Amino acid sequence: MTTRRWIKTLPALCFTAVMLFPVYWMINVSFTKSSDLRKSNPHLFPVDPTLEGYTAVLSQQLPSLGTSLLIGLGTVAVTLVIAAPAGFALAKLHMRGRGALNFALLAAQMIPGVVMAMGFYAIYLRMGLLNSIPGVIIADSTIAVPFGVLLFTAFMSGLPNELIQAAKIDGAGTWRTFRSIVLPLSRNSMVTVSLFSFLWAWSDFIFASTLARGAEYVPVTIGIYKYMGNNTSQWNAIMATAVIASIPAAILLVIAQRYVAAGVTAGAIKD
Repeated sequence: MTTRRWIKTLPALCFTAVMLFPVYWMINVSFTKSSDLRKSNPHLFPVDPTLEGYTAVLSQQLPSLGTSLLIGLGTVAVTLVIAAPAGFALAKLHMRGRGALNFALLAAQMIPGVVMAMGFYAIYLRMGLLNSIPGVIIADSTIAVPFGVLLFTAFMSGLPNELIQAAKIDGAGTWRTFRSIVLPLSRNSMVTVSLFSFLWAWSDFIFASTLARGAEYVPVTIGIYKYMGNNTSQWNAIMATAVIASIPAAILLVIAQRYVAAGVTAGAIKD
């Protein structure tokens, strides 16, 4: 590599190292003994590593991880079922008021989560959905659905109208056209919406702490509080939980990165 390229690459490497240091520190603390964490100058490396944090997580947090997985998959399913047909309707069915609806979807994404959580709490209290997994799935879907509709609308607007017209000529109705023609072509957008929906639900804290804190099985974002006390905290177990909880998200991002890149830019350029 030439000196000029090194000069350009070095700041990027330094910036990346700074950004990734919290991740490294999370892993380092997860292997550090509780007694070593109380030292005034903690070690930069796990000098005397321990697995007590991971042992505590695997023996106590598996139900919470399963609950988070169920909530994430449920949120993905609800989001796709609602957002994909809505995006098709806004993009290709020439609905009246679609501009206003798109603006409403954008505005919905700007509402703070804590405000929505307070509203859900009052509604769920009357409907009996408090401290239930379906209740959290519905709440998380309200964040993912507007994003999904906007992304599907942008992508499906770029599909050639000739495809829709050819399907109509062959006798396909609106639903069959959507299911057999539009949906298979929207694979990148489906992967992108699914990924972001899962990640939002997986990392959700506001809705989980407000609507499901008293549930029998709580998501891992709430289960991690088991290691926090008024006077002491089991930091290696907390960080071990964070490391394990990060693995599914990291795997999904690696697998879906090329679909996400194509899905996010879909509809940005039209012929």
